[in-house]
Amino acid sequence: MKIAIQGEPGSFSHEAAMKLVADAVIVPFSLSADAFAAVANGSVDAAAIPIENSLAGSVSEHFDLLLTHNVVVERETLLRIRHNLIAISGASTSEIDRVFSHPVALAQCRRFLAAHPRMESYAFYDTAGSVKQLVELRDRHAAAIASEAAAHYYGAQILHAGIEDNAENFTRFFLVRRTGEVAPDPKANKISLAFSVENRPGSLVSALLELSTLGTNLTKIESRPVQGKPWEYIFYVDCQIHTPEEGTRALNALRPHCSMVKELGRYLEAMKPQQPAA
Repeated sequence: MKIAIQGEPGSFSHEAAMKLVADAVIVPFSLSADAFAAVANGSVDAAAIPIENSLAGSVSEHFDLLLTHNVVVERETLLRIRHNLIAISGASTSEIDRVFSHPVALAQCRRFLAAHPRMESYAFYDTAGSVKQLVELRDRHAAAIASEAAAHYYGAQILHAGIEDNAENFTRFFLVRRTGEVAPDPKANKISLAFSVENRPGSLVSALLELSTLGTNLTKIESRPVQGKPWEYIFYVDCQIHTPEEGTRALNALRPHCSMVKELGRYLEAMKPQQPAA
């Protein structure tokens, strides 16, 4: 099964894809839009995309891409994000004066970087990509912040493990497939929806009240502006459901109050991974 990811092999998206589909063939893309397009046009079977981080929040671009492509969410997983300071083999911490990584990863390791003021931070497009660059350049004075898998994949060494500020750092990933290629899951207990409401007083409250009346537990709500329509918004919601049929009732209840409703996926809710014992 060919799984598209945004980023390089060895990235957290790569790790999540292998967790979702153990024998996946990873197809990396530089841009998320290209990964979604590859799913939509059939050149890959699916994409593993990060949708939300417990510390950094939602990946807004991916909500937009879910809405505009003919795809649905088949599955989700939660990945514990553990950052490491990585250098080429033989380098030492005392030699490092530059650190490269994705801006979110750098922001999640502020305490470590503050404790090493000699290390100047530089934003890079991808965590694993920063390790790839490091190894290609063979620069003993540079380091990267990335996953353990990235260090192993590119033959680099971990100088410091677990340098993230907060251990409660998880990213939720979706496995996204073309619409019509996902078989209904009878165990589905979660649904993701997108909808827009008329620009009139109380319209959003009325829509959400319909979900409440059904006894549906709203676990997330996110708003995104409608392109080309200032002050109009698309709302993205996640709801816990008791049965897949309850998801259908939620869709039907929203339609009279909304100018647009789209189901983004009906799937089994991912459980938080167990933390290893100290």
